Amino acid sequence: MYESDAGLLAPGRVGSPAETATGDSAFLQAMLDAEAALTRAQCDCGLAPAEAGRAVTAAADASRFDVRDVALRARASGNPVTPLVVDLVAAVEQDVRPYVHRGASSQDILDTAAMLVAARTLAPVLDDLVRAADAVARLAVAHRNTPMAGRTLTQHAVPTTFGLKAAGWRALILDARDRLSAVRESLPAQLGGAAGTLAAFNTFALIEEVEVADDGRGLAVLQAFANELGLAEPLLPWLSLRTPITDLAGALAFTAGALGKLAADVLTLSRTEIGEVTEGRGGGSSTMPHKSNPVRATLIAAAARRAPGLAATLYGSLAANDERPAGSWHAEWEPLRELLRLVGGAAYDAAELTDGLRVVPYAMRENLQLTDGLIVSERLAAVFAARIGRKRAKEVLVSAAARARAEAADLADVLADVLDEEPELAGLDLSDLTEPARYTGCAGLLTDRALGRG
Repeated sequence: MYESDAGLLAPGRVGSPAETATGDSAFLQAMLDAEAALTRAQCDCGLAPAEAGRAVTAAADASRFDVRDVALRARASGNPVTPLVVDLVAAVEQDVRPYVHRGASSQDILDTAAMLVAARTLAPVLDDLVRAADAVARLAVAHRNTPMAGRTLTQHAVPTTFGLKAAGWRALILDARDRLSAVRESLPAQLGGAAGTLAAFNTFALIEEVEVADDGRGLAVLQAFANELGLAEPLLPWLSLRTPITDLAGALAFTAGALGKLAADVLTLSRTEIGEVTEGRGGGSSTMPHKSNPVRATLIAAAARRAPGLAATLYGSLAANDERPAGSWHAEWEPLRELLRLVGGAAYDAAELTDGLRVVPYAMRENLQLTDGLIVSERLAAVFAARIGRKRAKEVLVSAAARARAEAADLADVLADVLDEEPELAGLDLSDLTEPARYTGCAGLLTDRALGRG
């Protein structure tokens, strides 16, 4: 028999903290943590004896349960909580059993477990984003004034600096950090009972002879439950109000895309014929000994392409029917876990990629000369227009550019002849005007401005 998924086809998440935090055992433990917290919360509210909370907490250890067996038995009920509760009940003494899973639905436990797993996964993801942001900040400082070709629609446009490009990467990474941090802080516990009314807890209060004010014992349990888990207390049970899931999906998809921008640039700039950056630890080839492939960037790019589709499934589940949905809730579990894994792996790879990225300034300089000065045509157009008018300036430069391309000549040499025919242009320093490094505008100041963001 083949073993379960070991990540053979998922190199982007294998070995990352996210893989461990989202595994089956991690989800099982999160469900058990939710069950134990539920019992303790009822102890806090006088609905269960203190020894029940201690006993369920002691029993709620994932290593004591067979995750594969729970998974197989979950087919009968459609979710893994039902068979897990049976096993947890059997794991405690007879007098404690009535307090296991008391008043909760399977969805309460699984949704809460998903929030716990998300919170535990996002902690190292945020750490990796900070590492990546710090690494590109160092690159931005070191290359604040390193000129390179700015490319638009795949072609050379005007000069820019590598410092500004790195500062842009950092800005996106920090945007992702801020979004994920906000979502992590707002991840809520889920507790609604059978249909989101918390009604059972008021009944338990009557059974336990606990005074209930305004039928609000369920609200007290909800607050205690959230506090026990370190999750936010929701305004309402969100059994079919799936905002927490879609907020998480949106932040994760954004993060994948933000890191995907970094990866896309590295993949372009590390092409053999461009060679402006290289990964510090490139990957080899099975057949070509000379290859050093940009593997980290490749895996990040793959995650960025997959994430939107997974997020779309989670957004589609927002249209949930009734007080507890059939199908739409079930459709969330795998894409949510895969999104956490993809983004966790991408952030892990991004931290490694940026820390080891090698910048090749001389290649940037050489590439700036590929158009023989045409890359500064915008600057020349503005200077010429001030002297001979916009229309004539365009005519002169279009003609000169065509000649430079046809003759494979430097634009400055061609323009030297033009200046002899245009008296108004006399005295211009063409060597200065056609120097790409002197037409980077506010790139340095913009870099400084971006780096001022904490």
